[in-house]
Amino acid sequence: MANSKSWEKIFTDLNVLEHDFNKEPFVLTAKQIKESCQEFKKTNEKEVRILCKQDTREKRPQIFQDNHLFILPIKNGVYNIVKGEGYFDIPDIKSEASIYTSKLDFELVSSTIGDSEMQHLDFAYASSLIRTFMNDPTLVLTIRGRKYTPSFSFFVNKQKIEVDGVQTEVDAGYEGKERIVLIEAKNGKAKNTIIRQLYYPFRQWATNTNKKVDLLFFERKGELFYVWKYKFEDVNDYNSIKLVKSARYKIVQKK
Repeated sequence: MANSKSWEKIFTDLNVLEHDFNKEPFVLTAKQIKESCQEFKKTNEKEVRILCKQDTREKRPQIFQDNHLFILPIKNGVYNIVKGEGYFDIPDIKSEASIYTSKLDFELVSSTIGDSEMQHLDFAYASSLIRTFMNDPTLVLTIRGRKYTPSFSFFVNKQKIEVDGVQTEVDAGYEGKERIVLIEAKNGKAKNTIIRQLYYPFRQWATNTNKKVDLLFFERKGELFYVWKYKFEDVNDYNSIKLVKSARYKIVQKK
């Protein structure tokens, strides 16, 4: 990792590895990160946002990997370094792809221009694939972009994490009569991702509404659309994430 030496210096300056992670997480501020990394020249070696963006197990700096650590934001400019499993695996879907006929009676020409995760997700929604996967024809797009969470707490093993107004982002959120559906979309094959990307929005919308909150992970690979549905079995347990179902589809135009 290009920023591993930055994190090695941060850990040395703050004696991070002497901390008792079995008791509580290590609290780290953006100010401390900046102070430790002020002599580095490259942006990816000193920019707090870049240093703390560790979205997969492999993107963690080596010192995190060697000590089974991951990082979580807990409020503006403050982070927790936590010992434990911070990520979940995204299993390959090997079942036969279902042929799905779009509910639209015309071709979406604009959906063929470019190759972004957002446009693929919008195309799947416009074709009613998301409604079909969720078996809920009432879903409409109502959530997109960044919002701040309310305060909430949870556990990673026995470590208590307390969050107070962290900015979250979902690629799309849909509301129906009985549920909210939140989606994290990727463009290309991801083998794992940080649980936070589903857990923080889950806690946010479970608090802000009285509706059931469903969580989807979405990818397009080639001509196929992949969807995984997850749930948290215990709302207070970060590691209670479980796969509910998954499927892959090829979307075809209605004749």
